Amino acid sequence: MELHPGVVYRFLWSPRGPWAVHAVQARLAGRCELGLEVLQAAGRKGGGQGRERVSDMVARDAGRVLAAVNADFFTAEGAPVGVEVIDGVVTSSAERPTFAWRPGAPPWMGSAQEVPGGLHLGWPTGGPSDATVAVGGFPDLIDESRRVGDLEVEARPSFAAARHPRTAVGWDVETDALWLVAVDGRQPPYSSGMTLPELAGLFEALGVEEALNLDGGGSTALIAQGLLVNRPSDDTGERPVVNALALVRSTEACR
Repeated sequence: MELHPGVVYRFLWSPRGPWAVHAVQARLAGRCELGLEVLQAAGRKGGGQGRERVSDMVARDAGRVLAAVNADFFTAEGAPVGVEVIDGVVTSSAERPTFAWRPGAPPWMGSAQEVPGGLHLGWPTGGPSDATVAVGGFPDLIDESRRVGDLEVEARPSFAAARHPRTAVGWDVETDALWLVAVDGRQPPYSSGMTLPELAGLFEALGVEEALNLDGGGSTALIAQGLLVNRPSDDTGERPVVNALALVRSTEACR
């Protein structure tokens, strides 16, 4: 399903897991009418805490958001565990794996560094015209086309080596394509979810050179054209989360 020229939603199913994969591919090369934004739960605006469903965050930007996925892990109080940057303003800081983007530049994934006055995310944040957006995740899956270590399998086997619903973001350097991925899980025979090595293998099959795992489990949600397209695993449906990474229509870079 085409969401916008060069932006496609795909559903993939494999009996191997079984796995049900929802993916949005967006080709960003030479584009100025597409951008990325970090959406916050309503209660967090102005420095507060709280959680909200991704579909409700998207609904407030109806028409602008082409696709969105849940982003960072969060505390019980409703605050991100890792980095969050909105229009160059650091709203949450941590030296953890991070996905960052700014207009006119390719996405960056790596470990955020706290420096005086802000963060270094492949570039320094906080300049007068800085439009950086960033969200945290854990762990890095693929860096320069190579899997990152054992993907936490030994240290956190129940998290990494067991199959769970997963959300992740990837970047194909050669084609300038961004991938937003949600894998359903805990729902056999429809979909059991993926281990982190299996998730890394999915990105390898897609030809992605950089990938970061985001919050998963019951938090996994992918919205496309305003609709929740995956099947959240919680009995109560879509889980409220603290933030989301959204692909949006934007003319800022064009101007």
